[in-house]
This record gives sequence, C-alpha cells and structure tokens, in this order.
Amino acid sequence: MSTRFSRRDFLRLSAMAGCLVTTGEGLPYCFGEPLPAEPAWPESPFLQGNFAPVQEEITALDLPVIGKLPKDLLGMYVRTGPNPQFAPPGNYHWFDGDGMLHGVRLADDKASYRNRWVRTAGFEAERAAGRALWGGLADPPDIKKLASGQPLFKNAANTALVWHDGRLLALWEGGEPYAVRVPDLDTIGAYKYSGKLKHPFTAHPKVDAATGEMMFFGYSALAPLLQYNVVNAAGELSNTVGVRLTKPVMMHDFAVTENYSIFMDLPVTFDLRRQARGEPLLAYEPERGSRFGVLPRHGRAKEIRWFDSPGCFVFHTLNAYEEGDDVVLLACRLSDYPDVVKMPPPKTIEGDPLNIPTALYRWRFNLKSGETREEALDDLAVDFPRLNDKLLGRPAQFGYAMDLPTGGLVKYDHTSGASVRHPHGPGRKGGEPVFVARPEANGEDDGWLVTFVYDEAEQKSELVVVDAQDFTAEPLARVKLPTRVPYGFHGTWVGADKFDQQRGTV
Repeated sequence: MSTRFSRRDFLRLSAMAGCLVTTGEGLPYCFGEPLPAEPAWPESPFLQGNFAPVQEEITALDLPVIGKLPKDLLGMYVRTGPNPQFAPPGNYHWFDGDGMLHGVRLADDKASYRNRWVRTAGFEAERAAGRALWGGLADPPDIKKLASGQPLFKNAANTALVWHDGRLLALWEGGEPYAVRVPDLDTIGAYKYSGKLKHPFTAHPKVDAATGEMMFFGYSALAPLLQYNVVNAAGELSNTVGVRLTKPVMMHDFAVTENYSIFMDLPVTFDLRRQARGEPLLAYEPERGSRFGVLPRHGRAKEIRWFDSPGCFVFHTLNAYEEGDDVVLLACRLSDYPDVVKMPPPKTIEGDPLNIPTALYRWRFNLKSGETREEALDDLAVDFPRLNDKLLGRPAQFGYAMDLPTGGLVKYDHTSGASVRHPHGPGRKGGEPVFVARPEANGEDDGWLVTFVYDEAEQKSELVVVDAQDFTAEPLARVKLPTRVPYGFHGTWVGADKFDQQRGTV
C-alpha cells in the first residue's frame, strides 16, 4: 500500500491552491493564473518498457527470497535513477527524470523494500504546480532563463549516491547534493557545506578509504569551467581550485590515486554560438583530441600536468593508481559520443538503447617523460565499472562491470588479464554491480555483488546477490520486489553500522 498521496491527489490539491510565486531555484510564475493542461507524454524509448517511470512510493516488508541471504550481509542497497513525476513540456532525455531512490534493506535474514523520490526544490515546485516546469537536455536552451540567471535545468538528484561524513548524498552534476536519511530514504535537504559550496558537485566524487577524504569537482558550460575541492574526513571543505580549460566540456567522471586527481578534458563540448546557429548545444569534436590532467591532490592549479591522447569519450572510470613514474587510469572508453545521448535524441532507437560500444581501457601517463600510452584491455562492451572501494586509488586486482549487450556482469582480473561473465539469464537485464566486502574479509574479492535485475517476461524486478569469489555460479539470493524498478544509474551500499552514525541535518 502506498504511504503517500497519489499523483491525482496532488494534482487536485495544487489546482485548488493556485501556484507559487517563486521557488527555491529561482523560477517565477504567476499566482492565481490558471495553469496550462498537463502535456501528453512524448514518444521516447526512455519512456517505454522498463525505462518507463513508476508513480507510486511504497514500503514492503518481509519480501520473498529465492536462495539464502548471507547472514553477515547487513545494511541497505540504494540505487537512484530518473523517474519523472510529470510529462515533460517538450522532448524527454533519459538524464532529465526526477531522481527516485530504490532501497532494499537486509537484516535478520529478511529483506524489505522502499522507493522514494528525492524531493529537490525543483521537484517540490513542480508538485505544487501539478505539472513539469522545466525543459530538458533534448530541448533548446531556454534563453529567457539564461538571461535572467535562472537555472536552465532542474536539479534532479538522479545520477549517483555517495556516503561521506555520516551523510548519504544524492547527486546530479549540475547542482548541489541532497542529503537523504537511511533507511527511510526521506529527503533532508540540499547540502552546501555550511554555504561554502559555490559550484556544481560531480555525480562521481571519490572517497579515499585510507584517509577518509572525499575529492570532487564541478564543471560548467560558462566560466569558471572547472573547479575542484577536497573534503576532509571531518566533512570540512577545502579551498576551491580553479582548473583552466580551453573550452567548456562535459566531464562526467574523474579518478584519483593516492597522491593525484585526474581530470578528463574530452571533446564533447558545449557551445552557445553553435546552438544559436540551430546546431546542438552539446556536440562531439574528436578533432580536438583528448587531454588528461594530473593534479596533486592538494595542489594548486599551476601544478597540473596535461597529457594528450586521441579523441574519445569516457562516462565512467574504474580506478587509478601510481606505478613507478606512471599514473595509471582504468576507464570505459568510447571512440564516439553515442547517438543515444546526443541532443536532440532520435525519436526511436533501433535495438537496445544501452548497447553502446564502450570497452575497458588502460592509460599510462608518465610523469617523468610526459608520454601517454593507451591500450584496450578487452573488446567487450561494458560500462558502470566498480571495484572494492577500499582499494580506490590504489592497485587492485579485480574490477567489475555491466555487460551491456546481455545486461549481465563481468569480473576482470587485472593480474592475469582474464575476465569471466555472470549472465542473469534470457530476457533478464541488470545494472551496475556494487561490491560489498564481507566483514573480516579474506582477500580483495571476498564479498558480494548486488544489483537490480528486471525480468522482461514477468515484468518484475529482483535484487540479486552474487558471490564475488564464485562469480559464475547461480546467485546466492534473489529478493523478489513488490514493484518494477526502472532501469537507472548508480547505487551504493550503506552498512547497518552506519545508520546510527548519520547526521540528520543539513
């Protein structure tokens, strides 16, 4: 049973109440004027099948389990993804949808589930209005918003999650994080580090398990183009370091080693002049080539070293580490920016929209010679790479990723160069594998991989638990979920010991 008002209830209430004068994100609209009718949902591959949103927030206890849950796997797996509450006013891009958290808590040999929208300022404004108020990445930029200093896009908090300094943060790379309470998944509010955060916050910060520090950056289509910060283990934000770029670029991820942070200046560029000519705001310019910037973790902007490489794009990095004079980066590389995320996107997409040609690569940046070496580690299309986070920034033997063509999992052994697959079965597609270390683990891969899997025939979803050391075997446990979980982006594991450590305010 839903624990919230239905969408129809909110539409009725908002129609009675009129509309807001302003929102927390600077969007004005008139009080007392009748609101336009809610638009129809557009045709889009990202609003069909298991990409389509769910409209109910529910809580379900004591879920059916096939197999047996590991007795010491205690905590909560939480994954976020786009889930629009209202039909968009124009086109729809998968990256636009309101963030919805899907969480499965494991305790006392039982599993429970809940899903909650992240209640950002933009989400609440649209809920009060009873309709969508922002366009998205597939629409031309709103020049009126740009001229008045309003945000072009709504902070959807829909991309990734990170736990740091006693807080679970829901992330979207164009704005500030939102703090969320576990295990209830209720939104606490925007988190701006006591007002010190003045720039966007990447969806992929890096937490160093050895030092407790969290590194992050923010990029923008307008100057300043790239800014970098370190948050210490006590949650204190350092001074912002501005990194100079020659042109605004999309920089979705980065990487860290024990002593360095690595930025990717790749040729997917923003250009307002190009947009004014009726061309896409965001475009791939491979002739520009790629640059990788290596900056000491606590360094100054002038200390960055740039390494050139052929044009490519990277959505996600796996890891980075130092080896002699080399800074080594592992990431999923594309030789093109895929059509599925170009603007405007095609109305229909042939085949599986997630099957894009991205493969695991290794780059070596030699700090002594300035040389760059690049090599493919596999030809399998993979993305959403993860590892044992305790080894982030250090050499790690194992890495994990999503097998894009099948929706299964892949385990990489970087020592032997071998890889093995874990298929979910015909018509069953999963997502990013999140590694959870076994308490008092004996070995780097002593633990479990957790992910959501959707069964296309049954049109139902499960949480799947795989033994990382017995990777090709059947899952240890499959938790049957009470609702479909739409395909989404990134997740994290919050151990039960952290529930009582969390900070409840922003």
